[in-house]
This record gives sequence, structure tokens and C-alpha cells, in this order.
Amino acid sequence: MMNKITDRDSALFEAGIKLGALYHQFVGSPVNLSTAGGLEEAIGGSISLQPFVQSITVAINRKMVSECINDFGYCELEGRMLGVDAVIRYGTAVVHVGIKYDVKMEYPMMFIQQIEQIEQNEQNRQIKQTGVG
Repeated sequence: MMNKITDRDSALFEAGIKLGALYHQFVGSPVNLSTAGGLEEAIGGSISLQPFVQSITVAINRKMVSECINDFGYCELEGRMLGVDAVIRYGTAVVHVGIKYDVKMEYPMMFIQQIEQIEQNEQNRQIKQTGVG
């Protein structure tokens, strides 16, 4: 017997797609201290265009960047340099997710921070106010 796929399931799936796309699209990008801010904006702007993204914040660890600068004045963006917080909404589900470097595991981990369920009448009110569901 198959269970019905819920808004929560779809929101978490979409969140995984966004974080995976961000990671694999931008890791390896050239970066230095003067371009890190622009790269943060470009990453956030790119991912924010995708469906169901309510908000996204991207931070590149400047200390890690400065420690990796090569003789040509830049380094490649590494997953461990990324700090990401995103809010994804699908129907009545809102998920807060992110990427953060786990020092103990020595790995940039993707994580679920919080899952919210919006009441149906609240969703209808928001649709009427914004025209977006």
C-alpha cells in the first residue's frame, strides 16, 4: 500500500534539491576576499529563483578563504566554506534547512533545522494577500 505524499514530504524533497544544486553548482568557483560578497549574492540570487524558495542566506567563511589563497590571488570555493540557511515552502509545509561545516566530521553537512505546518485557513489568507500559494 502506498501512502499519500504530503506537502511536508514535497517541501523536504524540494529543500534537498535546492541545497544539492547550490553545492554542486558553486563549489569550485574562483573566490577571494574581495569577491566573496558578490559570490554570496550570486549564489543566493540564483537559488532564490527556483520554485518554492521563500528565503535564502549564503555566507562564505572569509577566514577559510584567506587561508587558501594561492599565488594568483584567489582560491576555489570549498563546501566547508559555505554557511547556508534557506526556507522552502510547499503548500502547507515550511521547512528551514541549511548547510554548515561540521568540524568533528570534517564535512559540510546539509541539515533540517525546523519543519512548520501552516493551517489551511492561514494558507488561504496568504494566497489572497499575495496571490501566491
